[in-house]
Amino acid sequence: MREKISKYKSKIILIGIILTSILLYFFNTRVNETINNIFSMFATGDFKIVKDFIDEYGTYAMLVSAALMIFQSIMAPLPAFIITFANANLFGWWQGAILSWSSAMLGAILCFYISRILGRDMVEKLTSKVGLESVDKFFEKHGKHSILIARLLPFISFDIVSYGAGLTSMTFLPFVIATGLGQLPATVIYSYVGGMLTGGVQLLVTGLLMLFALSIFFVLIKNIFYSKEAKENR
Repeated sequence: MREKISKYKSKIILIGIILTSILLYFFNTRVNETINNIFSMFATGDFKIVKDFIDEYGTYAMLVSAALMIFQSIMAPLPAFIITFANANLFGWWQGAILSWSSAMLGAILCFYISRILGRDMVEKLTSKVGLESVDKFFEKHGKHSILIARLLPFISFDIVSYGAGLTSMTFLPFVIATGLGQLPATVIYSYVGGMLTGGVQLLVTGLLMLFALSIFFVLIKNIFYSKEAKENR
């Protein structure tokens, strides 16, 4: 009974926060301009624009970067790697990796709890019905290993996976462990690549080739894992 009351209160509070955010967006000019600017930055796909935006805040740059990462998580599927590139350029690759990983973890946890509290109907409005259905099939196919595998595949939206996980019976601790382990390799490599992208077409092409190679590497890992699991189940 207490759990139901607690969940009901949490739902009311969360809906209140969402409604307040919507009202601020439509009726506060500064909030409206800032949000539109953020969406425009992501739409360009240029990490330098995001880098300049974060850098403007000086002492608070890391906090702003973390807030951006959490924002993109909630507003799936905005590209997180752009922020990871920007962080590596601004703070160095290893400091940027720590910042990107930890803030992405916070974003994933928020997505998990939002979907757990609000349910599928609301999550579909935040993401997409088609996206959630594809994640449902992924979970159904890969079972308990779904989160770890999804995190290792860069072409799957981390954020929709986090929302989808919150709609399953998965408990919090396994979700956090799988998310943390799965996000770490991509975050480190993206940060290393991002630290090199200081200008010039050659460096950009090098970075893109490395990301492409990373994607192939993770696909190979996935196939090896499935082959091993299939043999064990025979």
